[in-house]
Amino acid sequence: MLAGNKMNRASLVLAIALLAGCYDTQERGNAVAAEELHAIVDDLLTDSEEKWNGGDLDGFMYWYQRGPGTSFMGSDGPFYGWEQIRENYAPRFGPGAPRDSLRFENLETRPIAPWLGLATARYVLFQEDSVTATGIFTLVVEKTPEGWRIIHDHSSGTD
Repeated sequence: MLAGNKMNRASLVLAIALLAGCYDTQERGNAVAAEELHAIVDDLLTDSEEKWNGGDLDGFMYWYQRGPGTSFMGSDGPFYGWEQIRENYAPRFGPGAPRDSLRFENLETRPIAPWLGLATARYVLFQEDSVTATGIFTLVVEKTPEGWRIIHDHSSGTD
């Protein structure tokens, strides 16, 4: 019986290795280098800041992958799908709605697959010189035909 379990495990490991070797990297392009991923996510967050601070909801949402698989975890969530995430943010962008300014700090990134990256950072909401809220977040970004997009956002407030 023990020999059979070892055989099954060895077969499973071999099958996984073969499947991984069969993956066609041409579908998603070449692997992203760590420095390149950092620059991509930094640009994404800089644009997101600008769109948030300019009151442009659709511009802010541009970086989230459109589709039902995109997820957001936060104090009001979870939310699944681009539309639901947008609906969650929409009240902050309505005419006369209170929305503090946004900036990001302490960005760290790392590739986790040739087409996936992980980013962590801190968000800071503020009015003039006063911080109104801050927290940490983790993003999973994916290289898609449209470019790099957020497929998962987990934001946690610390205040």
